[in-house]
Amino acid sequence: MEFISWKKEEGVAVATINRPPANALSRALILEVDELLNQVEKDDEVRAIVLHGEGRFFSAGADIKEFTQVGSGEEFSQLSASGQKVFERVETFHKPVIAAIHGAALGGGLELAMSCHMRFVSENAKLGLPELQLGLIPGFAGTQRLPRFVGVAKAAEMLLTSDPISGTEAAQYGLANRAYAEEELLSQTLTIAKKIAKKSPVSVKAAIDMLQYAKHASYFEGVEAEAQSFGTVFVSEDAKEGIQAFLEKREAQFKGK
Repeated sequence: MEFISWKKEEGVAVATINRPPANALSRALILEVDELLNQVEKDDEVRAIVLHGEGRFFSAGADIKEFTQVGSGEEFSQLSASGQKVFERVETFHKPVIAAIHGAALGGGLELAMSCHMRFVSENAKLGLPELQLGLIPGFAGTQRLPRFVGVAKAAEMLLTSDPISGTEAAQYGLANRAYAEEELLSQTLTIAKKIAKKSPVSVKAAIDMLQYAKHASYFEGVEAEAQSFGTVFVSEDAKEGIQAFLEKREAQFKGK
């Protein structure tokens, strides 16, 4: 890949976006996000992903110059749909994807971050959807995900004014899990990712699946799915190992089976 590189660290794929000067999301970069998932999916040693940006930003938005190369409204719709498909795959990926956001996550950069399972931010980071300043609207599901995190009223304010919020505010509104000093952000995020990587891949996948029901289905559909999933997970080898380890007062060694 040209713009994303990754390395393994204690069960975590540490993935770095590097497209200077602002890590703007081009079509090629979005395709590399999809390829990152392809590569991680094949690696059983990787159980979580931390995604962060090289340089000054997580990602300052979509590549506006590319917009000038798109002709018709139908082409823009196709561009939007293709990006949405990749970000939906991030959201439903069975290995947790965790964003570590410093500098800025704006426009498409924030839309990518919102598709991740968790977001940790530097206190002074800027998060926003400024597309209306260009006479546009967000195209990678930003209008749909943002209200689910911050509520419709705050989302309307952020969208219609194009004003970003700080990392500290993002944590207060529920857009981010926690805010850290910038120099601590990546190490703190990695600590959390490594903790998750020690869990059973079977139960982690099941939990991610159930969170999708919580977001998109009714309560009754969700609890019915949970009951079915509980039964499936309970008879897994990992569950047997986890229970035995608890009784023997030792750390469980999960194999994802």
